[in-house]
Amino acid sequence: MIRSQAFISLRSLAEISILNINQLVAIESGAFTDLPKLRYLSICNTAITQFPDLNSISSQELYFFLEMGDNLHLDGIPSNAFRGMSEEYVYMNLVRNGFKEIRTHAFNGTKLDKLVLKGNKRLCEIHEDAFEGATGPSVLDVSSTALRALPARGLRKVKVLMALSTPSLKTLPPLENFQELHEAQLTYPSHCCAFHSWRSSSRYRRGHLLLIRTPLAACSKLQNDVASDKSTEAVGLYDVSFQYPDLDLCADSSPIKCTPEPDAFNPCEDLLGYAFLRSVTWIITVFAMSGNLTVLFVLLSSHQKLTVSRFLMCNLAFADLCMGLYLLIIAFVDFYSRQEYYNHATAWQTGAGCHVAGFLTVFASELSVYTLTLITLERWHTITHAMRMDRRLRLRHVLGLMAAGWGFSGLVALLPVLGVSSYTKVSMCLPMDIETAASQGYVVAVLLLNVAAFLVVCYCYGRIYARVRNPEVATRRGDAKIAKRMAVLIFTDFLCMAPISFFAISAALNMPLITVSHSKILLVLFYPINSLCNPFLYTIFTRACRRDVCLFLSRCKRHAHTRAGRGQGRAAHAGKAKRKDPSRKPHSLQFYTYHIKMQGCFLSRAGT
Repeated sequence: MIRSQAFISLRSLAEISILNINQLVAIESGAFTDLPKLRYLSICNTAITQFPDLNSISSQELYFFLEMGDNLHLDGIPSNAFRGMSEEYVYMNLVRNGFKEIRTHAFNGTKLDKLVLKGNKRLCEIHEDAFEGATGPSVLDVSSTALRALPARGLRKVKVLMALSTPSLKTLPPLENFQELHEAQLTYPSHCCAFHSWRSSSRYRRGHLLLIRTPLAACSKLQNDVASDKSTEAVGLYDVSFQYPDLDLCADSSPIKCTPEPDAFNPCEDLLGYAFLRSVTWIITVFAMSGNLTVLFVLLSSHQKLTVSRFLMCNLAFADLCMGLYLLIIAFVDFYSRQEYYNHATAWQTGAGCHVAGFLTVFASELSVYTLTLITLERWHTITHAMRMDRRLRLRHVLGLMAAGWGFSGLVALLPVLGVSSYTKVSMCLPMDIETAASQGYVVAVLLLNVAAFLVVCYCYGRIYARVRNPEVATRRGDAKIAKRMAVLIFTDFLCMAPISFFAISAALNMPLITVSHSKILLVLFYPINSLCNPFLYTIFTRACRRDVCLFLSRCKRHAHTRAGRGQGRAAHAGKAKRKDPSRKPHSLQFYTYHIKMQGCFLSRAGT
């Protein structure tokens, strides 16, 4: 323990180093008192549990250096911790301590030049008013901490901001707080997008009016002229600061130097990128979800026998519904984060929401392709063996095949969550990470499987058409008609997927042909178009669906009439009961009269 007044009034003392004393558990209040020449104080690798009292140092040196490191038992910086330490600028190197929080007004009364909080791995909060009453800092380093947010106040003088290896810092405070920022070293590229766009827009807003009137080279001259003119007229007419107090006349218009720079996978734009894609996405989402929900409701509520075709259509509708849910998530996040996606990009792409969205879209895409392929194979098998009823696929066979399809689709969608590729690479939450051999192999394999499915469909329908057009082969007319319609629909679906497969395979082979921004157009206009069209072309516009809807409506009408009839019957019965209740005597007289008649009848028979 260092006692109180241990370093009192040592006016010539310039440096104090307290290093590597693991038995030191406390420094009493007032231990550092009246040290006007002190310019360097280091307290490192100790076991102190309370923040030392530095308020009575009263250093008068022009620059004071405070170093505190590896004090793992210190849990925070209290309020007014440095008030009275020095009246001049201070460099604080507070690294690798056990700090969990920095309390309000912690730096009150100080002139901060540099503040280094690097390596405080438990530091998760800096109070909003921690810098209240302080000047600076000009350099702030919060690298390798657990901070979730920076304070919204007290950062206006920061020129250099360092926040490397700070994964929890996913959002930035309002950018207006960084008025003098020139350099930023951050963890996520999306934050650099914020500074680039803000600096260019703010400089335009603040200086465009003046720049029209005055060349930049004359800024300083104009300011000097205005300052030298003391007349009231000059102040009223020519003092730009008086007329536009928020305008920085000769502000530095150079862009902020920020790292890491946004890459090709995460350009500086909103989630959907283009404004017209927002409208298109919402339209496709509404129709896809409403159409597929209608298909599921009609097919599952029908009293007809669940056939193989109906079962496959239900699976296809469910897959397309999952794609609609994916689009709904993307559209909602884009609406919520528009104009400020840089502040939501990290939380979105690394959070559970993006993983759920990515799982839904991959699962829906693979299940849809699998189901369409199975529909084609079922049609081909049925037409090929049209006269052999014993060779037709039964529902139990298709149940096993679809169970395998669900398992395959779920596995393919789950692999990026388990580390094979990743859903966090791009804002659309698609598995576009091909940095490792396993990830590249996964992406290429999935795309090639989709191409193989397309080739299978081509082959099957080629054989179907050849068989249908052969007059010597007996086929059922209904099968041929269904095959032709299915061929048109499935070819349309796969043609819509062809651009996606082509550009995706080229990108997976490290030969991208379009940018991520342009690929969003394909992903919105082509990728989910099947989910929009399938429920209408496969089910809603068919005669069978119209028949099921009519049967459903007739059942509803019949049920309504039945309930109405029962209600009227109960009402009539209740009315009769009410009419009979007051006159129970007539009923009793009729009862007695009947019995008297019956008794007379028996007596007359006995007499005969």
